[in-house]
Amino acid sequence: MATGETGFDDVTFDLVSVQYHALKAGHDYGQYVRDADNAGRQDIADFFRKVMEEDSARAKQCHEFLKQLSGSSESGPAVS
Repeated sequence: MATGETGFDDVTFDLVSVQYHALKAGHDYGQYVRDADNAGRQDIADFFRKVMEEDSARAKQCHEFLKQLSGSSESGPAVS
């Protein structure tokens, strides 16, 4: 199993990274929705809502994968 500089296996790090970025983007999209709503652009606000939902689903899927890995030898601190 390959390990990155974090001391955790690459797959776990990758999932945490994707989850973080999806959640962070979801937070930012809330402002984008408000901006589009304030501009009277419901079509664009709806687009941002859809993107936010997709990122939320992506974060949830990462969470499920991380739960699966946490109970296996495929995840966790690297053993020297």
